Parts: sequence; structure tokens; C-alpha cells
Amino acid sequence: MLNIALPKGRLGDKVYNLLSSIGYDCAEIYADNRKLVFENPDNGVRYLLVKPSDVAVYIAHGAADIGIVGKDCLDEGDFDVFELLDLDIGKCNMCVAAKNDYVEDPDRPIRVATKFPNIAKRYYASFNREIDIIKLNGSIEIAPLLGLSDVIVDIVETGTTLKENNLSVFQKILPISARLIANKSSYRFKQDTINELTEKLKVKLQEEKK
Repeated sequence: MLNIALPKGRLGDKVYNLLSSIGYDCAEIYADNRKLVFENPDNGVRYLLVKPSDVAVYIAHGAADIGIVGKDCLDEGDFDVFELLDLDIGKCNMCVAAKNDYVEDPDRPIRVATKFPNIAKRYYASFNREIDIIKLNGSIEIAPLLGLSDVIVDIVETGTTLKENNLSVFQKILPISARLIANKSSYRFKQDTINELTEKLKVKLQEEKK
């Protein structure tokens, strides 16, 4: 069986529909139950539904062979896995945002509120800018409004939440999309099976772009 870790939620639904379209379906996955593991022996696949931020953890530790994860989670965790394919879905951007009237003070560290401290640190380190990280788990946009931070580093999809809170994007750090990743050991032992699935995905994605 090929163990595939899928993220729960909206991205997971998109990914599962994509996999189903190339013959890797499992009807039970949409059944009204609380199961987290679904098998389709005919297709030789087993799906594991996990929290999006945990997908790469399961892959890196070999609990799943391959999985689909956002580039944000992949870069934040710096996981030792193979990145096989950009699925071109779940597209957004990692950005620096701040109040509309924000003016940076070059004489002091920038206070940065974020769920992604590693990405933020690497970004600012790339041009030797000193920062103070404030790690938050939710409601990032409120931090500059209350004076907790100067800027935020967060995922921006439509920008609506920023506009409604009088915030603006100041810099785009990196594009985000869903990526197909593989455990390195699994790839060695199941290379043919994984490559077959990857090639089918490539063909499907190329067809959808036409």
C-alpha cells in the first residue's frame, strides 16, 4: 500500500478530487464518519487525514510515504523530504504587512508578529535586518493595530482581511502553493509507484492548463 498523507479541510478536498481524477479514489473518504484512515486495496492506496501543518512531519518520520503540504508548512519546518511536484493549487503569498501609514525606523529592530518565525527570520536575515519575533497562533492582523508589533509576516490570499483592518502588504516574501512531497526512504523502495502517481499528476495538471 502507498500511504498518502492528506491535509484536512478545504485544501484536502481539492487534493483528493485531483487524486480521484487520476484514478486514486476512495469513496469512503466522504462517508459521514470520523475515520482518519481510508483504504482502497484495488488502487493500492491508504489515505491518512491529518492537520495540514502535520503532513510533513508524518512524511519526514516515515509514517506516510508521500503527502501534500503547503509550501509555507514545508519551509517553516525545514523538513528533510523530497519535494516532487508543485500542484499549483492553494495558491497565495507569504507577505510582510503593516498598518497603512507604517514607516520603518531603521535605528531599531523591527517587531514582527507571525505564525512563521523561521520564514520571517530567514527573510530578514537575507538583508541583515535585525528583528524581534513575536510568535502568535491566531489573529495575527490585530498585533500591529494594538501596538504589539510593527509588522506581521503571514499568508495573504485575497487581502480582504488586511484591508478591513487598515493594513497593507509591504513586501511579498515567497509564493505559496500545495506541493507533493515524499519520504526519502520510501522513495527509494517505492520509486516506481511514486513516480507513476507523480507523472499522472503532471499530465493532469498540464491538461487543466490548456
